[in-house]
Amino acid sequence: MQNVGTLARRELGAYFLSPIAYMVNAIFLFTAGLAFALGTFRPGAEASLRSFCEVWMVLILIFVLPMLTMRLLSEELRSGTIETLMTVPVTDVDVILGKFLGALAFYVVLLLTLIIYPIILRMYGPVDWLLLLCNFLGLILLGALYISVGLFFSSCTRHQVVAVLLSCALLALMTFAFHALAQSVEGWPRTILQQLSIRSHFSDFVRGLVDVNHVIFFVTTAALFLFLSVKILEFRRWR
Repeated sequence: MQNVGTLARRELGAYFLSPIAYMVNAIFLFTAGLAFALGTFRPGAEASLRSFCEVWMVLILIFVLPMLTMRLLSEELRSGTIETLMTVPVTDVDVILGKFLGALAFYVVLLLTLIIYPIILRMYGPVDWLLLLCNFLGLILLGALYISVGLFFSSCTRHQVVAVLLSCALLALMTFAFHALAQSVEGWPRTILQQLSIRSHFSDFVRGLVDVNHVIFFVTTAALFLFLSVKILEFRRWR
């Protein structure tokens, strides 16, 4: 675990030195601020971030997080530094977990910038801080899953744009397409689609419900994509 911590700190530090990370940060803050201003902070609106989190944040993260993760392994593959990384005494699991935790830590930093929005709402009406805590937990789990998907596609190709496009496509499918299809069918197909739909599992967090089944879904699905990333890295090591 010492190697994982070292790699995570390296990745987190790299984000604060990367112009791409600052560009992604600017896009995140601008789109989140625009969504808050147009969708929540308007006359007669409820003093709640429910629609902001359930719709806008999900949509924003589908595009922002793949851009944040596109360089994690794609850049290493393109520049050839992956060969150096594979010669040092770290395992493939260490590399994947280190990069994942580094990206997740930077994402949490981004989320902390959103604290200004409930503070603004508090000036105009009561705010349920426990509900906001559930929203924050849901966003962390959602982000962890999105980051694991982005890391997986970053391990598959050395082209960062390709990694972004594939990540966005799969995340849009799992988040919105499965949810929409589940509303149009009945019986066991609907049950399966609801279980596969990220939005279906995330919605309860927005409502203030922390269901263990939803937590297990996010943790196990993220773990699956991390496992696949490790296998891709092992294949590249022994190819």
